[in-house]
Amino acid sequence: QVQLVESGGGLVQAGASLRLACVASEPTSSTYAMGWFRQAPGKEREFVAAISWSGWSTEFVEPVKGRFAISKDNAKNTVYLRMNSLNPEDTAVYYCAAAASVAALQGGRGDYWGQGTQVTVSS
Repeated sequence: QVQLVESGGGLVQAGASLRLACVASEPTSSTYAMGWFRQAPGKEREFVAAISWSGWSTEFVEPVKGRFAISKDNAKNTVYLRMNSLNPEDTAVYYCAAAASVAALQGGRGDYWGQGTQVTVSS
């Protein structure tokens, strides 16, 4: 059972940047693709970004392309989501997830989930 713990959320103004971190309880670098999802109030949870277990492949949802970056530090069992040029539409609870593949994450099929971290962007 892999446990995931997110951190780094907060309240920022539009245009600001944040970096979220997700620490896994055990090494995932050679086993799981890692990803980020978000859920805004009154909306369904949506896929945001994913990185393959090798780190060679990344995928992003269209609204965050060019603004968000995903990376991983295998030595620290940590995956990051760097969010730049934040706008109020990015306000949501952000969740980290692990799955067998990037495709599984894009399909919303995470094997393990974190508890979420709140990101609020004011205008």
